[in-house]
Amino acid sequence: MNFPLSLSDISLWLAVTAIILLITSELLSSSTEYAGNIVIDRTRLRLAALAVGVSFMITVAIRAIRPF
Repeated sequence: MNFPLSLSDISLWLAVTAIILLITSELLSSSTEYAGNIVIDRTRLRLAALAVGVSFMITVAIRAIRPF
C-alpha cells in the first residue's frame, strides 16, 4: 500500500501551515486591543508554529539530500 502524499506535498502543507501559524501568533502578540477577547495560549501557538517550521526545514533537508 502506497502513501498517497509525496514528500513534496507534505513539505508544501507544512510550509503553508507554518506561515499561517506564525502570522497568527504575531498578530495576536502585537495587537493588544483585539487580543483581549481571544482566549488562546500565545506561547503554545508560537511553539506549535516553530515546530511546524522546523518540520518543514527537515523535509527540505531530506529533499536536498535525496532529490526526488
